[in-house]
Amino acid sequence: MHVDVNEVLLPGVGLRYEFVNHEGDRIGVIAQRSGDFEVVVYPGDDPDEARPVVRLTSEEADTLAEILGAPRIAERFADLTREVPGLSAGQVEVRHESPFAGRALGDTRTRTRTGASVVAVVRCDGVIASPGPRQMLQAGDVLVLIGTRDGIADAQRIIQG
Repeated sequence: MHVDVNEVLLPGVGLRYEFVNHEGDRIGVIAQRSGDFEVVVYPGDDPDEARPVVRLTSEEADTLAEILGAPRIAERFADLTREVPGLSAGQVEVRHESPFAGRALGDTRTRTRTGASVVAVVRCDGVIASPGPRQMLQAGDVLVLIGTRDGIADAQRIIQG
């Protein structure tokens, strides 16, 4: 299901993003020029009748987006792998003792050596989608891979040393 999001400029304030949820409520996210965010609900069709639900700093909004977004990325890859026989999704953590912590993703040669592709890097400060070979890896990163089960298992052995 696709959700349509309307973007409304609020002069002097910022931007309001709004959509209608599955229950028919209009949900708004006001991105203020200050960097703060406000999530509101409109009980009717009047945008001036908004009920504030929560106010977030930019850091809190990033944290909420990470909580909501990272699992969704994994779910979407899992859905994709169910549709394509023989294809699996997996996750590999770059541990502190990994020979690749502090090195570029390309140094792992994961795709060449295993056939598995790194499609995202989940890091404490967000998600890096479609990382390139120059993407630096950090201890604690979680690599999201697509490939065969064997390819993902081999990639885990390589990344974790």
